Amino acid sequence: MEKYCGLSHLFMTVFLSCFSTFMVIPPMTDITLSAICPGQDECSLAIYLTGVQQAIVGLGSLVMMPVLGNLSDTYGRKLMLTLPMTLSIFPLAILAYSRTKYYFYAYYVLRTLIAMICEGSVQCLALAYVADNVPESRRASVFGVLSGIASSAFVCGNLSARFLSTASTFQVAAAMAVIALVYMKMFLPESITKGNICSKKSETSCLLEKAPKKRFQFFKTLPSFSDMLCLLKTSSTFLQAAIVSFFVNVAQVGLEASLLFFLKAQFHFNKNQFADLLIISGIAGSISQLLLMPILAPAFGEEKLLSIGLFFSCLHMLLYSIAWSSWVPYASAMISILSIFAMPCLKSIASKQIGPNEQGKVQGCITGICSFASVVSPLIFSPLTALFLSQNAPFHYPGFGLACAAFASMLAFIQSLVIKPDENVTNWSVNDSNLAEP
Repeated sequence: MEKYCGLSHLFMTVFLSCFSTFMVIPPMTDITLSAICPGQDECSLAIYLTGVQQAIVGLGSLVMMPVLGNLSDTYGRKLMLTLPMTLSIFPLAILAYSRTKYYFYAYYVLRTLIAMICEGSVQCLALAYVADNVPESRRASVFGVLSGIASSAFVCGNLSARFLSTASTFQVAAAMAVIALVYMKMFLPESITKGNICSKKSETSCLLEKAPKKRFQFFKTLPSFSDMLCLLKTSSTFLQAAIVSFFVNVAQVGLEASLLFFLKAQFHFNKNQFADLLIISGIAGSISQLLLMPILAPAFGEEKLLSIGLFFSCLHMLLYSIAWSSWVPYASAMISILSIFAMPCLKSIASKQIGPNEQGKVQGCITGICSFASVVSPLIFSPLTALFLSQNAPFHYPGFGLACAAFASMLAFIQSLVIKPDENVTNWSVNDSNLAEP
């Protein structure tokens, strides 16, 4: 039981960090439009700027996530969590002070630069932390609980935004980001220590003991592109999971790039309606991850549950695309109770394909692939959304961008059917492979 003592503090850290991040989502569409196109409900420039930001952030994350994950294998999860949690405070502080045009642009630039380093890193490092402390047989369920904690923060953050003014929302978000950092530094124990790494009884011997005794070899710890290729080549299951991750995130980022602007233009949604929609989606996700995932993962297996989640994800996005009234999006949001299984299952499948000492590397690799999808997706969906919401659309289908996101999710579903349970997980190690090369 001593192994699991740090998980409650990890869950609280993730909750507080996600709370501060998610509560600013509902007012951001209104703030963006009022800064760039005052008085308008549809603005192509706002859509393009949001898409460009997502693409740049995805490109930065593609490089940084494997680096942070690999460094956390050597220097510890807690130390590496400090960087993103500290930097994320500053953009929130800008909009907490003022949301006028020039402050918005300052936020936009700083948020883009910081997110290139930090986007997705808290979740990535938290998954590696869980993998350090939870055996493979229970990992999918605990990954689901972690995702459920994030969904609960999503609900609480959006519920707070529903009743706070826009100014107060950003002030509370900045304060919560500070509290998250302080809590993590004070209470979260480090999961990577020399003792618990080298005491693992497995076929994979302690690579740290075999390594040369040097205090700080920063550049030698950085993952090379060949390491990532080696991961993909060595395990067919990992390769299939990586392909599914790519299409899942193409679809998810496409949904995020299109949905709020679609609802604003089509049904004139405001901050409170955005918050209501996101709260419904978050409650459904929390129920799914905290209550259903621990029951269904052992019963069906991660591979089948992954396919089930992707099928309903496709249906979820398709319903958004054909929304004919303002009530349809709320009904579609409720499907999240079944569509949100995908990513915890994928992360668990991937984590079983590599040894216990390199969980940061494998989660960083998967997150990096997701980040590459975050580069590709806005380049496709931002122009599509702007075109089909404008007067120059080739045919009348305002939700066409969302339909394309549903198609990407369908491709992920088809690929997931190929993934089979791996009966002979070898806990292969990138470092072992590199040592074997002449």
